Amino acid sequence: MSVRVRFAPSPTGFLHVGGLRTALYNYLFARHNGGKCILRIEDTDQTRYVESAETALIEACRWAGFEFDESPEKGGEFGPYRQSERTDTYKKYSKILLENGSAYYAFDTSEDLDKMRERQQKSGLAPKYDRSIMRNQYTLGEDETARLIATDEPRVVRLKVPITGDIRFSDIVRGEVVFAARDIDDQILLKSDGYPTYHLANVVDDHLMEISHVIRAEEWLPSTPKHVLLYQAFGWESPKFAHVPLLLNPDKTKMSKRHGDVFVDDFKNKGFFPEALVNFVALCGWNPSSEREIYSMNELIEHFALEKVNKAGAIFDYKKLEWMNSQYLRSYEPIELAPELLKILDSYAYPKVGVEYAAQVIGLLRERINFLHDIPTFGDYMFTRPLAFDDEYKSKHWKPETKANITPLLEIFTSLQEFSHQALHDVVQEYVASKQMALKLIIHPLRLMITGKQVGAGMFETMSILGREEVLARMKSFLENNP
Repeated sequence: MSVRVRFAPSPTGFLHVGGLRTALYNYLFARHNGGKCILRIEDTDQTRYVESAETALIEACRWAGFEFDESPEKGGEFGPYRQSERTDTYKKYSKILLENGSAYYAFDTSEDLDKMRERQQKSGLAPKYDRSIMRNQYTLGEDETARLIATDEPRVVRLKVPITGDIRFSDIVRGEVVFAARDIDDQILLKSDGYPTYHLANVVDDHLMEISHVIRAEEWLPSTPKHVLLYQAFGWESPKFAHVPLLLNPDKTKMSKRHGDVFVDDFKNKGFFPEALVNFVALCGWNPSSEREIYSMNELIEHFALEKVNKAGAIFDYKKLEWMNSQYLRSYEPIELAPELLKILDSYAYPKVGVEYAAQVIGLLRERINFLHDIPTFGDYMFTRPLAFDDEYKSKHWKPETKANITPLLEIFTSLQEFSHQALHDVVQEYVASKQMALKLIIHPLRLMITGKQVGAGMFETMSILGREEVLARMKSFLENNP
């Protein structure tokens, strides 16, 4: 069988970074094995449906650098790819289960179910549908069941789970998995509104779409025995399962919004490179058995193997992700990033600069930042003259004799044939040597006068990019206003 996998999200909001990783693992596995990766929208829960969510998750995956081979957008021979457009199919297959005794009708109201759960709770039992005492075709009998169906009594279709025995399946990540049948609930398969639950639709679609491997988060592991029973009830071969570990906060709790960013759009808006986020989440739970940490998409595809996915929850280390983003920032040619920096600068009231200048600034500052978005604030002095000067830095490095030490440099800088960083370096070195003073007595005051800050890039490189006219103007202005 050829490899066919699917990413099957519910369109209930923005794409969670855990969902991105699930989609990515499916994509990497498909590409590694020359197979197909399908997007299927599981929108049968109409109460949680968000109209824009489908488009948003497709765009999030596209931003991350991968496309689906078949989807609601692209179509394909196994469509439609929205479950809400396949309801007749699910009704057809629920009827097969009813006819072969693998499922049954239940007519319980929500009040009936609440009372059942209350009784079980008082008895110290785990909540579970008890078909031996509730209103279903086994307790009501065939005649009463037929009458209720004829009068269109609200009803659901439930899976008939064996009372005894074990349900076993093999998981590529977790090995042999065993559930006791007595612990499995008689899951609702078809709701009273005619829509299927995840469980029926998932199994029917995976079979009809010829899915070979189901790669999903471990939170779906408890649902898998129900799916195995459904495959058996239909007489179908199960796909291979692989349940990947959850993403966890540093304190090992499940990732949630209250602990920080969790949606792909959050990371995009903060200025993370898509390549960095993809690289990072790929390594959250998967170990390619290498000391390297930076991988291109093609390299991830080449090395990916489900057998190397870990069982334990994967810690989402935000600091590590920021570091990885900085590595990508430094890997680009500055001229490639310059147009994006110009877009970022549009939201600041700085004088306009050109692409070449923006590229020079990126090359100057990128070793000291994690995000392109940091440049307008970290390096604001590259776009506008400083209006404020670091008080602590000034008190430490602007002494009564400093002005006399610095002033001669105005004429020296003016007479320089070439205002390059090397020429500046050489002439300042000659100057301090002639005065028999330490270089720091010049460098720190220059940084203060020109940038207003005590932290920044190399001073001579900074001055060279700013240019002679701007450097001299800043120095003269500072000297006029400071004794």
